[in-house]
Parts: sequence; C-alpha cells; structure tokens
Amino acid sequence: MSGQLEGRVALVSGASRGIGYHLAKQLAAQGAHVVAVARTVGGLEELDDEIQKAGSSATLVPLDLTDGPGVDRLGAALHERWGKLDVLVVNAGALGTLSPIGHIEAKTFERTMAINVTSAWRLIRAVDPLLRASDAGRAILLSSGAAHSCKAYWGLYAATKAALEALGRSWAAETQNLPLRVNSVNPGGTRTAMRALAMPGEDPNTLPTPSDVASRILPLAYPSCTETGRLFDVRQNRFMTYHMPD
Repeated sequence: MSGQLEGRVALVSGASRGIGYHLAKQLAAQGAHVVAVARTVGGLEELDDEIQKAGSSATLVPLDLTDGPGVDRLGAALHERWGKLDVLVVNAGALGTLSPIGHIEAKTFERTMAINVTSAWRLIRAVDPLLRASDAGRAILLSSGAAHSCKAYWGLYAATKAALEALGRSWAAETQNLPLRVNSVNPGGTRTAMRALAMPGEDPNTLPTPSDVASRILPLAYPSCTETGRLFDVRQNRFMTYHMPD
C-alpha cells in the first residue's frame, strides 16, 4: 500500500471508537502501521479487521492508560520493535461530570484528570525519544473548545483540556528546532458517544461524523505539516493563533 505515510508507525490512543477509531483507519489507509491503544478489546478487534480489509496492518494494545507502568512498557516495546515512532495521536479522554465545581466528587475529579492529563503526559514521556528519532515526527493532541469557552458546569473537562493544550505548547517550544511537530486539535461538535452524553437533547444528525472530522485532522500527521505549537480548529479548517503576551 502506498500513501502519505508509507512505512511509518503511528500510535493512536482511544482507538476503539469515535474519532480515534476513524483516524486510525485513515492513517492505515495512507500506509502507516497503526499501534491501536484502547481498553475495549472488541473495538480494537473490529478496527483490526477494517484495517486488514484495506490492505494495511495494525498492532493492538489493550491497555488502560491510567496504568502508568503499562504505558512505560509500551514505550519500551515500541523502541525494541521499531526504534522510532512517526505519529502520536493522543485521543483517549473522559467527560467526567457536568456539575458545579463545588459539587464534583474528589474521585471523579481525580479519575478525569488521570485519564485526560496524567495519562497523556505519561504517554508523551514514554514516546518522546521515539518521535525525536523520526525524520518527521508528528504529535496530535485532541483538545476541545471547552478549554477556551469555560462554560458553567464544564469546569472539570475544560480544565483537563486546557492542561493538555498547555503541555502540547510547551512540548512544541522544547522541540521547535527538531523535525518533531506538535499540535492540538479542537474537533468541534462530533457525532460521538461522549457528545451524546454531554448533550442528550441534541440531534446527532446535525453533527459531522467522526470519519469526517478525522479526515480533516489526518493532514497534521503528514511529513508535509510544518506547523507546531498551534491549535487546529476542525470547523474552520485552519490553525488558530494563541494570544501571546508582549
């Protein structure tokens, strides 16, 4: 199979459903070998079937990303097998609860932070040397407009996505003189299970499908992508400029 990512290795977290599932399929369709990470084995197996039908290949990694030592072992396994990583997609995430900040239970706060922030940092730490070893490493962090709108009752989710973007921007600054490019993505409203949970009265048919959204994100994985430390807005199909103080 030939494509923009022929011969490259791409890791996608949260690959068993939604945007992660479809982005993994599209990365494979462009020739990448996909390392698909998720907790749901059934979803991973379905993804593997789809990727094989398209003539590409995948490595399935059933893993709860809050298992820190497990993430470290994944990084070591990638190093042993390939010695590099070309694409990282940090997609796994949890909504937590939509609630007044003072009503959020400690265990819910800690679990959501663990999934959306701590596990992302642990994954970045595990594969950073591998992305640096690539001639065109690309990291894509799935954020949310919630990180900027900070609406009432969205405090927990908004805080986790703001933290993820901050990690990405700092990482991009640290690696700006390397081939590695690091960008965050605001996918906007998408027809996913998480969106349905957050907006139960919304008509899903008014939203783009995960496949459509994934196709907009895909070019950020290509070696031709030169932007770094930016936020890509899928709805506007362009990179946004962060406000930088004088």
